[in-house]
Amino acid sequence: MSSQRLAFVDLETTGANPVHDRITEIGIVRVENGEVSRWSTLVNPGCRIPPFIQTLTGITQEMVADAPGFGALADAVQARLAGCLFVAHNARFDYGFLKNEFKRIGLRFQADVVCTVKLSRALFPHFHKHSLDSLIERHGLAADDRHRALADAELIRQFWQKLETEPGPDALAEAVRQQFVRPSLPPHLDAGVLDDLPDLPGVYLFYGENDVLLYVGKSVNLRQRVLSHFQADTRAFRELRISQQVRRIEWRETVGELGALLLESWLIKSRQPVHNRALRRASELCTWQLDERAPGEFRPRLACGEDLDLAQGRDCFGLFTSKREATQALKKIAEAHRLCLATLGLEKTSGAGRPCFGFQLQQCKGACVGKEAIGLHSARLMAALARLRLKTWPYPGAIGIVERDDVSEREDIHVVHNWCYLGTAHDAAQLAAILEKPGAPSFDRDTYKLLVKHLERKVRVVELHAHLADVR
Repeated sequence: MSSQRLAFVDLETTGANPVHDRITEIGIVRVENGEVSRWSTLVNPGCRIPPFIQTLTGITQEMVADAPGFGALADAVQARLAGCLFVAHNARFDYGFLKNEFKRIGLRFQADVVCTVKLSRALFPHFHKHSLDSLIERHGLAADDRHRALADAELIRQFWQKLETEPGPDALAEAVRQQFVRPSLPPHLDAGVLDDLPDLPGVYLFYGENDVLLYVGKSVNLRQRVLSHFQADTRAFRELRISQQVRRIEWRETVGELGALLLESWLIKSRQPVHNRALRRASELCTWQLDERAPGEFRPRLACGEDLDLAQGRDCFGLFTSKREATQALKKIAEAHRLCLATLGLEKTSGAGRPCFGFQLQQCKGACVGKEAIGLHSARLMAALARLRLKTWPYPGAIGIVERDDVSEREDIHVVHNWCYLGTAHDAAQLAAILEKPGAPSFDRDTYKLLVKHLERKVRVVELHAHLADVR
């Protein structure tokens, strides 16, 4: 590896998202034919540096105020990286930021990339930590001005030098070669798309011939998840079918996992991808409600479609994808608790006061023939259904669930009303547009379960009912 032209690169940035955040400092240590050259520069990001980042790196807003923007530095950066193996610690981060900065000024940047985190894991698998601080301590690297670009780039070069000595150049060369082994890609997919996939949360969409939507998925790391589809294509039949059919990949980034889950569910229900089955919209959701026929006498009634409303304050029990599924579920509950199928309206008898079939088999306590008081039967029915009780909407109107990335300081507001997802807003204008959108959103079982789960956690909720006229 000694004859290879190497560029050890480190960047300081305003955050962790290469699409929304910007570079504040570049450090490059170039090694060619044994000659070492070092170059670094501050970069005006054209945006505010979060206080947390200023404290971490020591790079303040004042320091970059008079620095050149990336556009003015692009030629110098390109010249120093040209023809070099791009070596960085957590290389997807640095490489992704540079690719996006070049893309913003209309240039394409591409390089062969080696990640020293992956090298450390491959060559020293018995160690659990592979951060730069861990490498400094483990390999005795000389740290100077930590978290500044040139100093960290120099640390990466020192680590490379250690690897050339132990475990040695052959082992290092093989570990580098393994990083260039690309996954088995779909035959019709442009391999360049893999370089653009971000290591960020979001949703990805696979398109086939004639731009037919094949599949929608989500992940907290889009790049890893998309690649996993193609790495598994020889093991799983569905993955193989997708791999053979996919022609194009599209993705949408989110601030966090909740946004990805909500967007995935909405896209699957609204777009009906070919290979998504589990989350597709059921034709008609149903739930059981209890009608009080007389004081203390309750009978189950099936509410379906538009009658299903968890905001009306009535108790609802279970969510089912069909009347048949709901009926079967209630029958199982009745059998387990010796409830009367005739009294529940699930079985017909030969006449009023006649015993149901279960009573004849001693599987019913006799509500059908007056042996069990109807009030007691109703109480036992309520107790049996209790575990299926759905949560009523606990707010007077729409709410915003705030999801925040503390590093980039980006926030998304997921707008929800009556357990229905209305959309995600990134600013005040988008929030107003979502709240003013006409029509009632449809209730969705998967979204309901997702929201119930997240609202039980400590999430930041903003009540928006004052801004919402009436979405129902």
